[in-house]
Amino acid sequence: MSTGDVSTKPVALIAGPTASGKSDLAIELALTLDRPCVVINADSAQVYSDLRVLSARPSEAETRGVAHRLFGAWDGAEPCSAADWAARAKREIEDAHLAGQVPILVGGTGLYIRTLLDGIAPVPRIDPAVRAAVRALPVAAAYAALTAEDPQRAAVLKPADTTRVARALEVVRSTGKPLAHWQQQRVGGIGPVIDLHPLVLLPPREWLFERCDRRFALMLENGAVEEVETLLERDLPAASPVMRAIGVPEIAGMLRGEWSREEAVARGRQTTRNYAKRQYTWFRNQPSQEWPRCQSERCSMEAHFERLFAF
Repeated sequence: MSTGDVSTKPVALIAGPTASGKSDLAIELALTLDRPCVVINADSAQVYSDLRVLSARPSEAETRGVAHRLFGAWDGAEPCSAADWAARAKREIEDAHLAGQVPILVGGTGLYIRTLLDGIAPVPRIDPAVRAAVRALPVAAAYAALTAEDPQRAAVLKPADTTRVARALEVVRSTGKPLAHWQQQRVGGIGPVIDLHPLVLLPPREWLFERCDRRFALMLENGAVEEVETLLERDLPAASPVMRAIGVPEIAGMLRGEWSREEAVARGRQTTRNYAKRQYTWFRNQPSQEWPRCQSERCSMEAHFERLFAF
């Protein structure tokens, strides 16, 4: 994005854990502001076209005529990284500003939001031979190697975390420097050149968990099973993000006869709750403490976005 007077580049952000009502609030804000708006997805599941039901992607009716971007924008066969999403989000935000619209980011993927605002670590391109050799290692062997070559990183990772262990090991082997060295540097973030109007949703936990339970059961009744059946027919790699999305492994196990529908519901509810807990902790602690937090079930648009309404 170009630089200039940040007051001319407002960006609203509504973030928080799953089932906290972010999308509804984003649409309410868009309809309340006396300016045209566009809602931009910042949820790592809602980017996939294959996960309309399981990601709770807003339907056309639910958008209430407000333009939505980056919802269902990736095919499940194409993994969407934080860097991929941030690059697309930058373009959508710039297009919105050029059109005189207010971009409203909405989602619960903290890594996406942090990458967009703060930038990414400038890790050099990984040598393909190094990557192939590391990815061929059993996770136990990769973790042992990482413990020897980058003990600081190994100490904060779980030994069975295949993806992160492999990433850290390939970085130190390919670049000669540990991942922490590169993560101390950030490039490409838009935070300094926009006027951010953030709101973090942290509603009462019991209210949130009850919504998680109810929503997963409704998904099963409204097409989630058929959605997973279609995904399984595509025979995508089990490790791909779309196949690891909440609800997919639980329903897939039911379809394969590994457990009953009741067990699938119990597993899906628990997985959703666990995810919501992790998101809740992240959004409570990681964003700037200057960002306003709404801890009630309903949030006042005018109160939390007072500066935005004053434009």
